[in-house]
Amino acid sequence: MAIKKSTAEQHEEVNWPYGKKNYISFGVALLVILIGFYTLSQGSDTLAPVLLVIGYMVLIPISLMLKDDVVEKQSQNSDITD
Repeated sequence: MAIKKSTAEQHEEVNWPYGKKNYISFGVALLVILIGFYTLSQGSDTLAPVLLVIGYMVLIPISLMLKDDVVEKQSQNSDITD
């Protein structure tokens, strides 16, 4: 009869792929989006859509794709030790 390991022993440590750069750029994106919604509520027909498109279609994807040096080094070190 085989003894199963507990779930804590079966799972490997998961590194979170986002660092400080990601959070700062995501905060900037949210700020641009909030400004876009504010200008939309004030009746802007040109500035608000531009800010919202930039926030949603440019800044948020950039904040998700940025690589932080610390996170990359941690993932490289974990690959080496495995």
